[in-house]
Amino acid sequence: MARGRVVLNVGGARYSLPPERLRDFPLRRVSRLHGLAERDVLQVCDDYDRERNEYFFDRHPEAFGLILRYARGRGRLRCAPRMCALSFHSELLYWGLDGAHLDGCCQRRLDERLAACGRTAAPPAPSAPPGRPAAPPRWLERMRRTFEEPTSSLAAQVLAGVSVLFVIVSMVVLCASTLPDWRAAAADNRSLDERSRYPAGPRPGRDPSGIIEAVCIGWFTAECVVRFLVSRNKCDFVRRPLNVIDLLAIAPYYASVLMTLVTGEDPQLQRAGVTLRVLRVMRVFWLIKLARHFIGLQTLGLTLRRCYREMAMLLVFVGVAMAVFGALSQLLEHGLDLDASNRDFASIPAACWWVIISMTTVGYGDMYPVTVPGRLLGGLCVVSGIVLLALPITFIYHSFVQCYHELKSRSARCGRSLSAEFLN
Repeated sequence: MARGRVVLNVGGARYSLPPERLRDFPLRRVSRLHGLAERDVLQVCDDYDRERNEYFFDRHPEAFGLILRYARGRGRLRCAPRMCALSFHSELLYWGLDGAHLDGCCQRRLDERLAACGRTAAPPAPSAPPGRPAAPPRWLERMRRTFEEPTSSLAAQVLAGVSVLFVIVSMVVLCASTLPDWRAAAADNRSLDERSRYPAGPRPGRDPSGIIEAVCIGWFTAECVVRFLVSRNKCDFVRRPLNVIDLLAIAPYYASVLMTLVTGEDPQLQRAGVTLRVLRVMRVFWLIKLARHFIGLQTLGLTLRRCYREMAMLLVFVGVAMAVFGALSQLLEHGLDLDASNRDFASIPAACWWVIISMTTVGYGDMYPVTVPGRLLGGLCVVSGIVLLALPITFIYHSFVQCYHELKSRSARCGRSLSAEFLN
């Protein structure tokens, strides 16, 4: 290799850099040129000029500029304008990246094109993220994927199955503890002193339901702590919605134990029993933990996040219709003839309850119009509700289908990436 600066010629665009920069170049294909024998150079590039120390790459220059900018940590990676997503994906694979590095919108565009062509995104050999800090130890990354990606390996699937089992058991115990026979049996097993000191329910750890609850909480706490320790970015971990839900599901148990100890020593604080029951019911948040293991719940959450405008539009439609039909129904059923009025429609808020159950075609039958104008208004309310609810639901449905296919593509891509890592 000749002395002086190294020149990279990518589709006519020339980049000059010192030879020592090749070793730490953020793109793997270029970094392979460092210390490479001259007879092997053409295995990495398309041509080489020894006199000018220039390497030629017959690739798209604009795409290389975007990839190099991202690899140096100067922004997000998006597809080049006026360039096919499949062609840009080929450029990514050539320079040592894959579609997972693309921004969200461009990644969805690539997944749609790959699905339309019947292809899948083949990841390159694993390497540290370009332009980012050095990758963590391999065992730590495997442990992180085991806890964060339920479909990444057999151990991750077993761990996810155990976690789901604990969630189901805790929910069954929570539901069973509200049955009268269960509470009566628990009350009979407690002494008179315990019954007076702990009126909010079984004391944790004494009866079978308390033991099961403690074991489940111990598992969830250990899982949350381990996931926090092996996470790449602790601040991002704390800000994730699912992790916040995990904390909300675990914290009430420790708060209830603390309040039980306090109320047991001070009889004047027995009113806290209501608070204890509220905290115990907050365990239903554990069901949201299933979103970590089931793509259907993830699709629902992603759809709601992307369709918040349509959801707001739906609420506006319903709110306006409730105000209009509620006022009219109250006037027709109660306001015109006070002697023969329908007392179920004595106020507009009460009429709004009838409007909402009519628009959603639920029809509990607890209140209904009795006058001919009121019944005509009721029929118009039902038809209007069907139309108003159907308008934004079409957009939400298409977004749901798109989110489902996107998450399936991401899940398949992550699974293939991990399989390639273990094979290598």
